[in-house]
Amino acid sequence: MATSPQLTTNNAPRGPQLIVGANATQRALGGDEKAAVLLLALGPDYGKPIWDELDDVEIRTLSRAMAQLGPITQEMLDELLIEFVTNISSSGALAGNAETTQRLLSSFLPADRVDAIMEEIRGPAGRNMWEKLSNVQEDVLANYLKNEYPQTIAVVLSKIAAEHAAKVLAILPEELAIDVVQRMLGLDPVQKDIIEKIEQTLRTEFMSTLSTTKRRDSHEQMAEIFNSFDRQTEARFLTTLEDRDREASERIKALMFTFEDLTKLENSAIQTILQRVDKKELAVALKGASDAIKDFFTANMSQRSAKLLRDDMADMGPVRLKDVDDAQSRLVGIAKDLAARGEIVIAKSKGDEQMVM
Repeated sequence: MATSPQLTTNNAPRGPQLIVGANATQRALGGDEKAAVLLLALGPDYGKPIWDELDDVEIRTLSRAMAQLGPITQEMLDELLIEFVTNISSSGALAGNAETTQRLLSSFLPADRVDAIMEEIRGPAGRNMWEKLSNVQEDVLANYLKNEYPQTIAVVLSKIAAEHAAKVLAILPEELAIDVVQRMLGLDPVQKDIIEKIEQTLRTEFMSTLSTTKRRDSHEQMAEIFNSFDRQTEARFLTTLEDRDREASERIKALMFTFEDLTKLENSAIQTILQRVDKKELAVALKGASDAIKDFFTANMSQRSAKLLRDDMADMGPVRLKDVDDAQSRLVGIAKDLAARGEIVIAKSKGDEQMVM
C-alpha cells in the first residue's frame, strides 16, 4: 500500500504526522494508538467525516495519542490495516449492539467516558438525557430547576416534552415561570457546547443522585407489599390497619391492583393477558372467582376456548384456597409485567378520568 510521509489530520493539531519508515521501532499498539494511526493514515480528506462526529473529549484523546505516537513501521501499518479489515469482514456483515459499541469505544476512550456514553444509550428504554427528564416527576424537576438561572431553565424546558414542560412551569414560582416563558419565546438556537455543558451538569448533579434523593411514596410501596400477601393475610392486615388508621388503609387499597381489578381493564388488554397465561393456571385462578369475573374472562375468549376453560374448572374438583391465591397473584403479575413493557395499560377504574359536562 502506498503511503505518504506527511499524512496529517484535519481537526487534530497539525504537528502529529504519520511517519512510516524502516528506522521506526516495531511495537504493539494500544487501542487509542490504533485509532490515531488509522485516522492519520486516512488524512484530512477521508478522515474529516469521522472527526466531525467526535466530541471535544474524543478529539483531545486522539490528538494526545497522535502527539505521542512517534514513527510507525510499514509492517505495523500493514498489520493494523489487515486487522481492521479482517474484524469488519470476518462475519460477512456488521452487527451493531450495545456490547459491540462498548468494546469499540473502549478501544480508544477512557473507561469513565465509555461508561457515561453507554449509560446514556442504555438509559431507561434507551432514552437520551432529555427524554429521561420528561419522565422525571414534575415536582422533583421543578424543585431542582427553581435554583437555576432562568435562561438555563428555558433551555431545559425547550428540550423536553411540551406536556411535561407545562407541568413543570405550573409548579415553578409564578414570577420565575413568567420570566422563563419570555426567555423561551425569544430563545435563539443554542450552541452545541452549551447544550453539552447543561447535559453534563444535569447528569452529574441531578440524574446521578435522583435515585437516592427521590423518596418513594410509602403508601405506594406498602400497596405493592400487600399485593404480595395471600388473601387471608391481606385481609387481616387491612382490617387491623383500618381500625388504627382508616385514611392510610383506604389509600393503600386505592393503590393496590388486585385480581378483581383485572375486570376494569379494556377488552384488548385482557385478550393480551390471555395469550400469555397458562390455561390450566387460569382455570385455578378463576375457580375461586365470582361468576361476574368468570363471565368477564370467558367473554374475551372464543366459544371453544371458553367451553374448555369451564370444563377444566368442573373437572378439577375442590382446590385449595392457597393455590387459587397463588394463581391469581401470578395472573396479576403477568398483567403488571405487560404494563411495564407498554403492551397494555393498567388503570384502577375505567371511570378514573374526570369528565366535564
